[in-house]
Amino acid sequence: MTEITDKTQTPEAVTQFILHWGDLGGTWGVNRTVAQIHALMYLTERPLNAEDIQNQLQVARSNVSNSLKELLALKLIKRQPIAGDRRDHFVAETDVWQVARHIAAARKAREIDPALATLTDCLATAAGDHQVSDEQIKRLREMHEFTATMDRWYTKMSSLPSSTLSRLVSMGDTVVRLLNLGHKTK
Repeated sequence: MTEITDKTQTPEAVTQFILHWGDLGGTWGVNRTVAQIHALMYLTERPLNAEDIQNQLQVARSNVSNSLKELLALKLIKRQPIAGDRRDHFVAETDVWQVARHIAAARKAREIDPALATLTDCLATAAGDHQVSDEQIKRLREMHEFTATMDRWYTKMSSLPSSTLSRLVSMGDTVVRLLNLGHKTK
């Protein structure tokens, strides 16, 4: 487990966020250290190098290096050169909508794309198999349509500017209230 050094200088809220974000990392498909490094970088107001990260989180240099590569691939951090310093320094994306967009893109590639491909294959295979019931084909189609709809929705939402996406999400409560969708029917 990652141990944050010098807790007297690290505010409790920062430590708590780093540890919690590390736990959340598993839900979006990265290990705890990758997520904790991202959290540290997100809250740090200056570029960090691998040694800074290693010292603050007390993790192995190789783990830091591999985690930074993964965060770069996810587009959650980028390199930022520092004049007079040959080491690589990194900064995190701080626009929360961009962070969410990058995490969603990774999850889509890992979860939605393979699911859609598998459902497409299953439907094609089922079409020629008389042992597959009409009800089974219906359920496969429904799952395929749902997954394809989520894929299209993601594509549309990911192309919107952060400000528009924020407004759309904020409008959700109003739309539910106006359409009286929040009440349970008997």
